[in-house]
Amino acid sequence: MAIGFDYGTANCSVAQFINGQVNPIPLVGEDRYVPSTLCAPNSETVSEYLFRCKEIKPVDTVGEALLRRAIKVNREEGLEVRADDVKFGHEALDLYLDDPKDVYYVKSPKSFLGAMGLRDMQLSFFEDLVCAMMSNIKSRSEQHLGHEVKQAVIGRPVNFLGRGGDKSNIQAEGILRSAANRAGFKDVEFQFEPVAAGLEFEASLKEDKNVLIVDIGGGTTDCSMIQMGPTWASQIDRTSSLLAHSGQMVGGNDLDIYTAFKCFMSEFGMGSKRQSGLDIPLIQFWNPIAISDVQAQRSFYAHDNFSVLRQIHREAKEPEKVNRLLTLHRETLGYSVIREAEKTKIALGEHEQYTANLNLLSEVFEVDVTRERLEAAIEPPTNKIKALVEEAVVQSGIKPDMVFMTGGSARSPILTNAVKSVLGDTPVVRGDFFGSVTSGLARRANLIFK
Repeated sequence: MAIGFDYGTANCSVAQFINGQVNPIPLVGEDRYVPSTLCAPNSETVSEYLFRCKEIKPVDTVGEALLRRAIKVNREEGLEVRADDVKFGHEALDLYLDDPKDVYYVKSPKSFLGAMGLRDMQLSFFEDLVCAMMSNIKSRSEQHLGHEVKQAVIGRPVNFLGRGGDKSNIQAEGILRSAANRAGFKDVEFQFEPVAAGLEFEASLKEDKNVLIVDIGGGTTDCSMIQMGPTWASQIDRTSSLLAHSGQMVGGNDLDIYTAFKCFMSEFGMGSKRQSGLDIPLIQFWNPIAISDVQAQRSFYAHDNFSVLRQIHREAKEPEKVNRLLTLHRETLGYSVIREAEKTKIALGEHEQYTANLNLLSEVFEVDVTRERLEAAIEPPTNKIKALVEEAVVQSGIKPDMVFMTGGSARSPILTNAVKSVLGDTPVVRGDFFGSVTSGLARRANLIFK
């Protein structure tokens, strides 16, 4: 039996299409969603965990070298890898928040997969991360269903993050495919996420329509202009119905990053001066919270950068604020700051003001944020989303009959209004923000793996 698998930037979910309806598969208790997070004692644990605890072997010489290195490091550190050393989802986040300094934590590895210029060993490690997460989801699905699952249709964005264009997309999809195969999925197909969301919406249509799907997820925004309705619903080949695609790595994560940068980082010294009158480099405030940028994270948390930060602290006119930046580095708290930015973004979707609580372990302080301030903070990613909507309409050469908005970040009234500002009086329909893509993937899996 095949499943639809939404390996999302923010969450993972799966579903089956049985007896004419989509059946979401609970993964943790009754919860259908597992946050796309992983936590372990160190990064080397992941590769050895796959080999020892999941019996998943590397598929090439690079992977074998990565595994040998991981085993060597863990042996030198006296770490005997066990199955419960690797945590996923909420368990991973809880462990990180409890002890951020002494664990390896990663959120949204899907955001890294299209990055260019990485060494083969780094790419192999990314594959291990994805494989571990997919294996976890597969095992939980099979436990619930009571049988093995070998076939899956997996969602993918129109464009992955990366400066390589098609090369980034090919690299990222290749990592996903290899990881899924290693996790035990024998047959794997991919579907654009906005198209998948459209397939679910299509089931509700009584007549053919030109629909613009706007899928604003955790890491990407994808727009697809699709002809859909009864004429198209049962067709396996939908190529001629797909009129336009646009997509970019801009989504909920970016909104959180900009919220943190514009609303929080002044409390860490951003905008303050050195005694000489020179500004403190903005990059030192951007890099710790740029959780989707591997190089930025590596640059900020590098050992050498701590010496730079100490020098900035000594020269700062407001050393008490810059001291928080030192703590951010020392305790690896970037994800914690982003977590509070996300809570702020969600709260201001319903309220005009919110008081954020930033926990630096040694200090907890509050920051008041208004909706107006949030809108100003997230204006750059909001404008990118509006441009993607316009691009899809221009590509197709037609005005949509309606807009279907989905994806976790589409809940934001700020983004809904931004999309409406591009399309004027076109009706906007809002679907299952988290489940539309998964449901469409399940429908697609049922159609092609009969």
